[in-house]
Amino acid sequence: MIPAKFEYMKVSSVGEAVDLLEKHGFDAKILSGGHSLLPAMKLRLNRPEVLIDITGISGMDSITEQGDEIVIGANCTHSQLLRSELVQKQVNILAQAADTVGDVQVRNKGTIGGSLAHADPSADYPAVVLACDAVIVAEGKNGSREIAATDFFEGIFTTTLNDDEIITAIRFPKIAKGNYQKFYQSASRFAVVGVAVVRDGDSVKVGVTGVSDTPYRATAVEEAYAGNGDAAEHAVDDIEVMSDHFADVEYRSHLAKVMVKRALEA
Repeated sequence: MIPAKFEYMKVSSVGEAVDLLEKHGFDAKILSGGHSLLPAMKLRLNRPEVLIDITGISGMDSITEQGDEIVIGANCTHSQLLRSELVQKQVNILAQAADTVGDVQVRNKGTIGGSLAHADPSADYPAVVLACDAVIVAEGKNGSREIAATDFFEGIFTTTLNDDEIITAIRFPKIAKGNYQKFYQSASRFAVVGVAVVRDGDSVKVGVTGVSDTPYRATAVEEAYAGNGDAAEHAVDDIEVMSDHFADVEYRSHLAKVMVKRALEA
């Protein structure tokens, strides 16, 4: 359980981090909270030669209100999100999801940016950013760009981030009402199924995690809800449902419908 040898570099700016990523390429990894990366390194599943520590970058752990948006710095920990009065008031669903992450130690060190960049198919935040229509801000050698959450996730542990880019912030529109429901893996507290629902006038937006190898917007549920149908029954329409030792396809599909129903009712 000891990582392979690596070089540790702590940076003080996004530009410095981007330069090191460009220089070292696939041999480098970004370190923020480290709760996904370090266990993989200890198991030798990931063997970076360089770790670039971005925890010292000023402003990347801030939570601010900018017009109709709440801007979350990528280095904000799960505990910060949970304690923030601004998040609880304006993006309550994000605080709900943060409260379900891991244990106290994980919540105190793990970060929202790290979780999104890692793109674990059973992580909580992907469902929330999808349902909220959040925007992920990334910076690389070609400058800063904004990525819609619906365009961000490409597959298991895969996103549209370029190799030289890091997430610097996530922009959330203010949410009038939202709810996050989760069926836990008993040991890790990752989601067997996680469902985020945001009310948008007379319609809803639904993000789902844990069901497929890629988090998704449950558009079939959204359309059925608008049409006053039995919306939750459409939770896995046209979705390739995962099967593993936690849940087979039939059970996970059933869970998805149950959790969507609970989130809609809440």
